[in-house]
Amino acid sequence: MRLLPLFPLNIVVYPGEKLNLHIFEPRYRQLVHDCLETDMTFGIPPYIQDSVSLLGTEVRLVGVEKVYDNGEMDIRTRGLRVFRVQEFFRQAPGKLYAAGQVEDIVDDSEEDAVLKTHITEQVRKLYDILGLRKLFLDLPPDYKIYDIAHHLGFNIDQEYQLLEATSEHERQEIVREHLDHILPVLLETERLKDRVRLNGHFKNLTPPNF
Repeated sequence: MRLLPLFPLNIVVYPGEKLNLHIFEPRYRQLVHDCLETDMTFGIPPYIQDSVSLLGTEVRLVGVEKVYDNGEMDIRTRGLRVFRVQEFFRQAPGKLYAAGQVEDIVDDSEEDAVLKTHITEQVRKLYDILGLRKLFLDLPPDYKIYDIAHHLGFNIDQEYQLLEATSEHERQEIVREHLDHILPVLLETERLKDRVRLNGHFKNLTPPNF
């Protein structure tokens, strides 16, 4: 275990994710300054249902985009790995910000090729329905579930469920089940919208031949 500075937020961050943050609280401005001085990392555990989650993602400060006159900052970070909080401290020793004794989660990155093909097709259908075709075209062939997790219509609890999964195969199963469930609903909604649009218009119908 190791002591890791913590920055609880009401979002789920994934390994590899690029995250931009606006820092305004004095305790987290202190955290950013410490990161700049020592090159240390910090963790973002999701703050869900009024409590700090046991799992979080360690991130590294990539850069400070802007410093405002009042000391607030815009920063860029990148997700590294998932950890579990064993003990939470409201303040790190001698600091304003929180910290925790954490252990790293071992993850199996091997994916199921058949599932990958199925999910890719389902994602294409989802983005077509939502008018987000460019998102699909920008998707690299070697994408991982973490790369698309924020663009699947998950709520924060479902996003956290992905964080709990310790293998890519398990994450694939979660996404497959989610997409298999929501796609028929979305397709029916699109058909309903088409019927509503047609209502009141002149209809060119072919009568039955009998």
